[in-house]
Amino acid sequence: MAEQTAPPECTGATGAIAAEPPGPTTDVRAAGYGTAHRPDEADVQADKPDAAVVRDALGVGIAVGLSGFAFGVTAAGSGLSLLQTCALSLLVFTGASQFALVGALAAGGNPYTAAAGAFFLGVRNAFYGLRLSQLLAFPRAVRPFAAHWVIDETTAVTLPQPTRRAARIGFTVTGLTLYVLWNLTTLIGALGAGALGDTGAWGLDAASPAVFLALLAPMLRSAVERVTAGLAVVLALGLLPVLPAGVPVLLSALAAPVVLFLMGRGKWPTPTTNGTDATGERR
Repeated sequence: MAEQTAPPECTGATGAIAAEPPGPTTDVRAAGYGTAHRPDEADVQADKPDAAVVRDALGVGIAVGLSGFAFGVTAAGSGLSLLQTCALSLLVFTGASQFALVGALAAGGNPYTAAAGAFFLGVRNAFYGLRLSQLLAFPRAVRPFAAHWVIDETTAVTLPQPTRRAARIGFTVTGLTLYVLWNLTTLIGALGAGALGDTGAWGLDAASPAVFLALLAPMLRSAVERVTAGLAVVLALGLLPVLPAGVPVLLSALAAPVVLFLMGRGKWPTPTTNGTDATGERR
């Protein structure tokens, strides 16, 4: 938009000044410099080129995908056959639910109870899908296939992207890389489980959650985000001994409305208009 050099035009008997109302067309990066700029996708995309999105997606996909080996070993040690183990990774494809299922079976739990716990843990993916469906806006024919890749890792890579193009690239590369590697390493782990002896002594069921938490931690940049994540961990661990598998993780989501409530009551620093909170940290 060209900078206005002529005096503002007065209209009507009241002498109101005709001026362009503030709105989403103002580029926040230009705020404070006396000019307004209408950002387009090319401007924002320059901040996050396709190569950078692919690099981030590959990093997450490879790091988490390799932990499928731990699931293969754990599942085989729990008494599942090679076919059952591989079918879980191919058809279920949500690591936490898979570990919950085989863990319950290894502890001698009822198969239906184990499946129910895994189901409750996997419900979170449905909530991810509600947000990602709007953000990605895939063609209708692609959505059933994309839905199979709606998991923690693809959501974590997709949501921070600045444009729809970057979000689609991040989702697709993360999903494809993770799906291929997770299933390949599941097969290798199931085949090699016999060579490891007592699989329970290795604690491999904690490998996948640990990797994901290590990848998630650097994304918690503000004090509000860190407090929300910490409260969610406390809720999950506190409820773990008293509730069925999968339910504590779902209830840990209550950490977000609790923090929002405290912010509304003025008991937590609220973000300011320049993108920082009262502590001076970026949102």
